[in-house]
Amino acid sequence: MSALTQTALLTARQARQGMRIPVFMVMNLVQPMIWLLLFGQLFRTVVEIPGFAGGSDVSYLEFLTPGVVMMTAMGGAAWAGTTFIQDSDRGVMDRFLAAPTSRGALLSSTMAWYAVLGSVQALVVVGVAWLCGARFPGGWGGVLVTLVATALLSCLVAAFSGAVALVTRQQEALIGVSQLLILPLMFLSSAVMDTALAPSWIATAARFNPFDWAVVVARDALAGFTDPGLVWSRLALLVVAVLALAALALSAFRRRD
Repeated sequence: MSALTQTALLTARQARQGMRIPVFMVMNLVQPMIWLLLFGQLFRTVVEIPGFAGGSDVSYLEFLTPGVVMMTAMGGAAWAGTTFIQDSDRGVMDRFLAAPTSRGALLSSTMAWYAVLGSVQALVVVGVAWLCGARFPGGWGGVLVTLVATALLSCLVAAFSGAVALVTRQQEALIGVSQLLILPLMFLSSAVMDTALAPSWIATAARFNPFDWAVVVARDALAGFTDPGLVWSRLALLVVAVLALAALALSAFRRRD
């Protein structure tokens, strides 16, 4: 059986497990809806601050939507390692590793499932924002690029989560590490505020923040590709980061062996 076939079968397994607990997918959208609907209205006058990206031509809801999309994707994918821990506790992982199952398929199936999940949730967030009055000049092309960025960020975080789970084999450690990283990544970015208005050190940190790369891609794509070079360069950086984290997770499999 080829690695591609194994990946497809294992992804279907992940999907079946996820569909058995639909409340997880729904609850994962509750906090993003709070950000989108509450903060989108509470801070709507922020765009009037001189120097804010897009100026008054862009509503704060339109500015915030890409950030909320990526928050949702990252928050969901941070739990990806849970699958490895549960499989280890139940003895399923040992059977997988004893069988001719590709380690790459085990990892890539998890990444693929969270990429799909993140993309579906991204469509929900963008749709709710549109119903609330946000308009995106990038059209369906912008939405498509946003989904690509969402999928890449989901894969990146899922690979990292999987690596942590394989090394620690503890749910508590996975939750601790995930929470330790998620909030700094979110706030050291342009997700909720234009970095041009933030302290210079935050703007500098954002340039090296993969989460911000995804936010920048989605925001520019939805705005109508005002800076195509920025979009494609950040997408390329995300691809490199995904490959690096996937290699790290695969090395964690070897450590387990």
